[in-house]
Amino acid sequence: MRLHDPDWRGFASDNYSGMHPEVLAALEEVNSGHQISYGEDDYTARLTTVIREHFGDKAEVFPVFNGTGANVLSLTAMMPRWGAVICSSLAHIHTDEGGAPERVSGLKLFPVPHHQGKITTADIAHEAFGFGDEHRPQPAVVSITQSSELGTIYTPEEIRTIAEYTHEKGMLLHMDGARLWNAAASLGLPFRAFTTDAGVDVVSLGGTKNGLLGAEAIVVINPDAVEGLIYLRKMSMQLSSKMRFVSAQMLALFEGELGLRSATHSNSMAQRLRGALEDQISSGAVTGLSFSAPTEANGVFAVLDPEVSDRIRSTFRFYDWDRSKGEVRWMCSFDTTESDIDAFVDKITAELQA
Repeated sequence: MRLHDPDWRGFASDNYSGMHPEVLAALEEVNSGHQISYGEDDYTARLTTVIREHFGDKAEVFPVFNGTGANVLSLTAMMPRWGAVICSSLAHIHTDEGGAPERVSGLKLFPVPHHQGKITTADIAHEAFGFGDEHRPQPAVVSITQSSELGTIYTPEEIRTIAEYTHEKGMLLHMDGARLWNAAASLGLPFRAFTTDAGVDVVSLGGTKNGLLGAEAIVVINPDAVEGLIYLRKMSMQLSSKMRFVSAQMLALFEGELGLRSATHSNSMAQRLRGALEDQISSGAVTGLSFSAPTEANGVFAVLDPEVSDRIRSTFRFYDWDRSKGEVRWMCSFDTTESDIDAFVDKITAELQA
């Protein structure tokens, strides 16, 4: 049964794409016979081995269903009930998770100013105070997003600087890696170079935005940074009974470097989109279009008249980022093609010229 047009493409989110065919094939291979449930299967054991190859010998992995679950569980396990998280004012945990960190775990978020989606130690310092003050939630974790909500990338040096400051203050460092594969592709570096070696304690490792279905993971790089995660996962309804199907999907991203290949492709499609539009601007073919953030991963952030955006959306769906400014977000996926980009550019150009 098919209820949709398989040729339709949107640029609203990398969640719009389906499963990567290689991931789907991996699930077909897993779907035979019996395996022990709740993570005692061969595939979850193999995933632990692979994660340690990429993040270090002490790394532990906890497969979960979604990014919100990964983030909330990570932060809950990293701090006491009186703890607080310092994060960017754009952080997904602050703006797009329905208040789950506060409502599910009862923790406090301290949002701080950002610079093109990223935060620095100077920003963190705005809220890194009051340690030992019983009247103030205790800053316990700093959370950064890689790649950021604006598609910008932290360098290993930037992360290391944040980690050193964070640890000196007695706090821990969490990384929301919903698009960690895109960051690795952009940097041209292995995960370890900008996580483990840079001082990150816990990572929410994304998969859904890179061709998986209901499969994410928490990677604990520093086991001393968490407590009770095995129990919290069950309490928070993030423990899969047939975990082999979650673990096998994540394994598929590592095998044959599928995750890196897919992220490299989606990044390059974003570059193609931006490059084609910049050519139109520089040639004078279009006016009224600018860009509000660097394009370093698989997203393009642009500014144009909201009425023009609405006309473009009649063919290609995408989201307003800040409608008051005319700012929009265009996302590319592992299955975005050059012809998809070219058709989108033609529509944007036509509406800007109308």
